[in-house]
Order: sequence, then C-alpha cells, then structure tokens
Amino acid sequence: MPSLSLHKNQSRVIVIGAGIGGLTSAALLAHRGYSVLILDQALVPGGCASTFKRQGFTFDVGATQVAGLEPGGIHHRIFSELNIQLPEATHCDPACAVFLPGENTPINVWRDPEKWQEERQKQFPGSEPFWQLLATLFNASWEFQGRDPVLPPRNLWDLWQLTKAVRPSTFITAPFTLFTVGDALRLYGLGNDKRLRTFLDLQLKLYSQVSAEETALLYAATALSVSQSPQGLYHLQGSMQVLSDRLVESLARDGGKLLMRHTVEKIKVENNQANSVVIRNQKTGEIWTETADHVIANVTVQNLVELLGEKAPSGYKQRVEKLPPASGAFVVYIGVDKSAIPDNCPPHLQFLYDANSPIGENNSLFVSVSHEGDGRAPEGKATIIASSFVDFTQWWNTENYQELKDKFTQDAISKLSQYFYLKPETIIYVEAATPKTFAHFTGREKGIVGGIGQRIPTFGPFGFANRTPINNLWLVGDSTHPGEGTAGVSYSALTVVRQIQAQN
Repeated sequence: MPSLSLHKNQSRVIVIGAGIGGLTSAALLAHRGYSVLILDQALVPGGCASTFKRQGFTFDVGATQVAGLEPGGIHHRIFSELNIQLPEATHCDPACAVFLPGENTPINVWRDPEKWQEERQKQFPGSEPFWQLLATLFNASWEFQGRDPVLPPRNLWDLWQLTKAVRPSTFITAPFTLFTVGDALRLYGLGNDKRLRTFLDLQLKLYSQVSAEETALLYAATALSVSQSPQGLYHLQGSMQVLSDRLVESLARDGGKLLMRHTVEKIKVENNQANSVVIRNQKTGEIWTETADHVIANVTVQNLVELLGEKAPSGYKQRVEKLPPASGAFVVYIGVDKSAIPDNCPPHLQFLYDANSPIGENNSLFVSVSHEGDGRAPEGKATIIASSFVDFTQWWNTENYQELKDKFTQDAISKLSQYFYLKPETIIYVEAATPKTFAHFTGREKGIVGGIGQRIPTFGPFGFANRTPINNLWLVGDSTHPGEGTAGVSYSALTVVRQIQAQN
C-alpha cells in the first residue's frame, strides 16, 4: 500500500480533492515544508475547472473564465510565492454580453470602467446611484479582502486576523451587512425596474447561485464589479486545465504527492480530532488507512458531513441539512465549424429566452466561445459551451434519463441557433453533461455546482468557516468564504494554509 514518506520534523497533511482549492492548499503547504498527500477520485485534477478532449476539441468542464491574474490578484500572489509562471491569458472584454428576452442588442459588461458606466446609464436610466453604491462597497471590500481577513472567525487567532484587516474605510460596509441587492434597489426607488432586475438576476445567478432579491449586497458588490479594470475576468490560453497543471508541477517539485483514481471513503476522528482517512484505490480495490496531522477537505459541505459519518457534529450536520437546495448544471459542449460563429462574437454571452419563466432549466444559458488560436479547437473550428442551472432532483428521479438528457440537449441547441448558425453541416461534435455527470466525475454530492447560495445567512461572516468544529479538519472550496470561482476557492486555500502554519 502507498505510504507518505516523511522527515521526522514534517507535519503530515492529507488533502481530499484535487480541485483548484485542494491543489492550491497542497502546493502552498508543500512549498512551505509540509509533507503533503492529495487524493482525488477523478481521472484528471482540476475538479470543476478541468477539461476533456474530443475529436481535436478541448472543452472546459465547468469554469471557463478566471479572475485574480492581475498583479496583487489571488492567483498572481499564489503563483509568485510558488515561483511558477502565470498562465497566458487575454482579458474578457466585454466580460459578458447579456441578451434579455426579445432583445437583439446585448448589454455589454465592459472592462473599462468609464465604458461600462456609459453602457449601464444607457441601458438602465436613473440607476447610477445604485451602481455608485456598489462601487463604493466594492472598493472597501476589496481592500479589506486584500488584507487576508479570516471569515467567519472561530478562535482568537482568526479574530486577530480579522481585526488587523479592518480600517476606518471598512466601516462604510457595516450598515449594509444585512442588505440584499433587492433591498438596495428599493432604497434607490428601483424596486420595480423589471429590466434592471432581470439583468441582475441573470448575472448574480452565475456568481451567487440566487436572485438579486436574495443575494447579499456585499457579495454582489464584488461579483458585479470584479469584471472592471484594474481587476477583470480572463480567458486562459490553452484551457482552464493550465491552472491545475501548473499547481501540480509545483506540488511535485516540492515533494508533494498526488494520487488520482483514489477515493477517500471516510475521515476518522478520535477525541474530536481528525487523525486519518480511509482510502480506496479504484483500480485495484485495495483499501487502507493513512494517518495525518491535518486533513483538508476540498469538497462540498454536504460531502464533508457524509465523510464524517457518525462523527459529524450534530449541530453542524443539522445546519447543512437545513441549507436551501443547491443548483445542479446542465451543460452542452459543441464543436463547430468556424462559420457557425457570428463575426465579432464576444467570448462570453448570456441569454434569457422567456421573461415569464424562471432563470435556469434551459430558459437561460451562459455561453463560452473559443477564439482563433486559443488552443481549444483545430484551425477553422471553434467550441461552444452552454450551461444552465437546473434542479438536480429531476435527474435522479426520472424514469428515462437518456430521454431527458436528449430533450435538454436539443432544446439548448435550438435556442442557441437563434444566435449561432447551428446546422448539420456546421456541427461537428455534441456532448452533454447533467448533474449526474458532475456527480460521477467530480464526486460532488448530487452533482451540485457553485457552492452554497450567497444569501445573508450563508455569506462571509455568517457562512461556513474553514476551521471546522473538529480539530485539525479544514474545509476549503466553494462552500466557504469568499465563495465560488477559482479565485474564491484559492482565497479559502490560502486562509487554511495560514491557519495551519499559525497552529503549528
């Protein structure tokens, strides 16, 4: 059975899950001198930010854009510490082109702040005070987050990190801590602006999993402002896999060990302390126990409770069970001839097809399009990836799974054909993924994506901490602060690494 080679003075850390959060925490700890073993049940590392290849096309599984590559951004900071090169990337500009129902001209979310201000004033007359509030809250929140606060704090060290991050400028956010975006819209007399609310619902669903009415205002301020310079969203050269590949190289260079196709079946706890994990080799079926000084779980909070079994603290388990249902995703991956793509097509688009139907279930699609020379398609070809949030329960309850999958696929292609030229002669390859697909390949409970909704009771200071109620058991990923996306899960990884070092 595999064993973790150790120097006597090294702390042993086992990381469950080789998504970006797990890889980042593992790479940082290995670089800082810890003995690290990372385990994942999938074929390739990267989790929801991995890729697969078909007929010469490279498809990003889930995540298709990345934040935090700019100087001072979280990926920039982490890659600098690890002394590895940042991936080549281009700015997404516009970050997204949003098409509302019945409209042929998109709302372009430009990277240039002045250009974006002009766009929103034209699109949503009278809404500027609302956007200025978002900008003010974002600037204060961004500076605060850049000082590495620990949220929510669970001991004196955490509280001290939080206190050190606070400045007088931070207090401007305090009165809005319990505000939702819906509250802010009403504050400025925009509560009945249906078009603005529809746009916000569409954008926020991508980042917070919930509507403007439910999304915490302080979370939304960052999610809606990070697209603009000097921050921005990026399209990686090659594919999203480049991020995880670089982290894996760093891990190997610093003596860390990565085992794919290895499932962690249980986290063992004694005297309220995590001390080992039960591992199954998927190829051989061999099962063994590996001890550790620390266990980092890069899994959903639902998966964490499952891994703990009867050792899950009752209050923690109840809190998880009371969470509102998370979202699943339906994704269609299409390889096309370049002639299927309109001229000057933005890299990311969002469509809402029926104003009277809820967002999700193929009524809204978030679309990512490759561009010439970005490494995702052969010359003269392109990839189209379209995703929609769905209720995961129907995919488990249906009596005819394949029929439902085919229906969703055809429906998505039919809707995409309103913008793209999708005909038998332009479509080269089609594949679809459902919550069942995500559950199978990522191991995430019911295939849920994007973490837990960023409502008031679950965001930031009120969310799930990296420090779990069990000693030396840590949670990273999109269930914790600051939320989903490669940048968000990397922040959570850095927090855990700092907490472990402080404890040691």
